[in-house]
Amino acid sequence: MTELRVLQLRWEAEDVVSVTLADPGGARLPAWEPGAHVDVRTPAGVRQYSLCGDPRDTGKWRVAVLREPGGRGGSQWIHDALRVGRLVTVGAPRNAFPLVAAPRYLFVAGGIGVTPLLPMIGRAELSGVPWRLLYGGRRRASMAFLGELGAYGDRVAVRPQDEQGLPDLRAELERLPEGTAVYCCGPAGLIAAVEELWPGDRRGTLHVERFAPAAPPRRASDTASDTAFDVELARSGVTLRVPAGGSILDVVEGAGLADLGSCYQGTCGSCETKVLDGVPDHRDSVLSAAERAAGTSMMLCVSRCSSSRLVIDL
Repeated sequence: MTELRVLQLRWEAEDVVSVTLADPGGARLPAWEPGAHVDVRTPAGVRQYSLCGDPRDTGKWRVAVLREPGGRGGSQWIHDALRVGRLVTVGAPRNAFPLVAAPRYLFVAGGIGVTPLLPMIGRAELSGVPWRLLYGGRRRASMAFLGELGAYGDRVAVRPQDEQGLPDLRAELERLPEGTAVYCCGPAGLIAAVEELWPGDRRGTLHVERFAPAAPPRRASDTASDTAFDVELARSGVTLRVPAGGSILDVVEGAGLADLGSCYQGTCGSCETKVLDGVPDHRDSVLSAAERAAGTSMMLCVSRCSSSRLVIDL
């Protein structure tokens, strides 16, 4: 992680502030691609925020933060204590939500979920690829970046719930042209609705990013969370015991053998680790169904083991 200086704080909507960051010495910042996020260290711990500026601008980064009164305190500190000129510790960009090449895109945003989609829209526009954005929110005043998005005209459909009700997701998804890549980010209810209504890969591909972990499906025979197991760190030559209900990451970090944690919720991808042997019990919100089925990597912060022993590449 490195220290960056706050260049600008700007109100983008009710309870949404954007923070523009730059290197104090004017150095170029690391390159990033649409969908990337960074870790920001706050007094309440490390938080993840999507980069929502222009990837071509190597001089500064922009993130946008929604105040969450019931959250863990990071957003409140940014809103109440952060000031222009202050130094903030920020990590390098990571991307678990990359924009894949497609003949056309449908972007679906709910509230602050619009942030990772903004650079994707910019990239699609520059590439000349057709796209549309369906953007929902509770009230127009609470929906960030409407001014920026207004430049795109009728390709952006703004749907404030208090004015127009909930967006008609079924109609949007049923009329998708073949080959469309759908990118969705927002509240859990929005993502669940899109996933439930998704017509299948015959129409295109569906990509989602969650700000909170999805509840894993539970099976009657699933006792993995109640069973202790051994985890072998192949490169370190150490075997540790993970207790029932415990976290692999907590055990590994507690032994001083790695420092991989960031979100500790299975949403950011920072602790993804290669699996060499054993059967992982995936409980993250990052890996795709195909990646889970392959069983070659796992998120140590939330996922566990369905076998009695697990060997990982640490």
